[in-house]
Amino acid sequence: MTPITQRRELRTELPGPRSRALQARKEAAVSAGVSTGLPVYIDRAGGGILVDVDGNHLIDFGSGIAVTTVGASAPRVVEAVQGQVERFTHTCFMVTPYEEYLEVCEKLAALTPGSHEKRSALFNSGAEAVENAVKIARAYTGRSTIVAFDHAYHGRTNLTMALTAKNLPYKQGFGPFAGEVHRAPMAYPFRWPGDREHVAEEAFAAFAAQVHTQVGEQNVAAVIVEPIQGEGGFIVPPAGWLERIARWCQEHGALFIADEIQTGFCRTGDWFACDAEGVVPDLITTAKGIAGGMPLAAVTGRAEVMDAVHPGGLGGTYGGNPVACAAALGAIATMEEEDLCGRARQIGDVLRSRLEQLADKVGVIGEIRGRGAMVAVEVVVGSGDRSPDAALTAAVSAHCHREGLVTLTAGTFGNVLRFLPPLTISDELLHEGLDILEDAFLTVLDGGDR
Repeated sequence: MTPITQRRELRTELPGPRSRALQARKEAAVSAGVSTGLPVYIDRAGGGILVDVDGNHLIDFGSGIAVTTVGASAPRVVEAVQGQVERFTHTCFMVTPYEEYLEVCEKLAALTPGSHEKRSALFNSGAEAVENAVKIARAYTGRSTIVAFDHAYHGRTNLTMALTAKNLPYKQGFGPFAGEVHRAPMAYPFRWPGDREHVAEEAFAAFAAQVHTQVGEQNVAAVIVEPIQGEGGFIVPPAGWLERIARWCQEHGALFIADEIQTGFCRTGDWFACDAEGVVPDLITTAKGIAGGMPLAAVTGRAEVMDAVHPGGLGGTYGGNPVACAAALGAIATMEEEDLCGRARQIGDVLRSRLEQLADKVGVIGEIRGRGAMVAVEVVVGSGDRSPDAALTAAVSAHCHREGLVTLTAGTFGNVLRFLPPLTISDELLHEGLDILEDAFLTVLDGGDR
């Protein structure tokens, strides 16, 4: 296949005529509950570019929500998938196993935080991994309560909706949800109601006191937390808070589950976001960037914890599919050989520098936050007013879309623009995308496109 030219090129309006025709078919055949943020239909993708069916080349600042970390057609992933498809596509690991599953689990044992003996189980999606992490924690501890946090996102299944904080669009009308889930305050520095200089201490104290009075420490099977919250708005807790939560779990016999589905596999400049603080979880859930776009997820944890589940208690027909496992091995090899952790840090430096300049110009960016190539801006009414401005956020994102830049919004209040470019994006495309973002802010603030 001809390599994709790594430049933005708009041949039609967006969406173009062929995309509009496909969108009409989508509306006739696909549930209205499955929405699309930008209805341009993709024909090819690679590097930092998405090519739609009308021939438009769009800059990708979303990576399929942090999935195509190595690019959407990484050579090692493509080669591994093609080779595996030729050999066999499926047998079900629970029936007749295969080596690729073992190799992925061995890689996870080597790469995830901690030097202890580990085991893994493979699944299809992040939500499925979270569900199984909860099952494992309950089986090991003999307890039932799971503690999650405000602004958290853990999935769309019944149990993971209970863990997820935001109502619309994730939970509205879908209850009742799974029980024995308790929610605690998140250490959210920008919106912490107390002393912003002591968020780590105050937020931890609020967590500990709330669990003590409303749950009882002896009833907690696990505390689950995203080291950097994803859908919640790339909320980065202050240094020390995560370690306090992990230590509390150890002291009270609960498990510490790190949901690294969006943060894992080089995205934050380390293999995993927990690495930045030296925090070692008992269980870690991964998905998204693990397999270069193929559906694969995992729970990895301490051997004694993972082995507490009776034989047959974990699994699934497609979990650890051989094609997805091959893709994961190709993606991980790409990350290792191309030092994508280092590349994520470089991208993060560019993003922060340019966004700081933009914040000075527009006066409506309340905070720039994130780590590595996982960076966001929280959009507010003005420099003296932290009120969320979801309408401005949506208008800026829509302007970017029309100009051929794929952007994503996030946040409990809908006022966060998050940036997740593939780690294979060029500096030229990165800067061009940020030029478009700046123009979007200035245009909308000047009264256009709003």
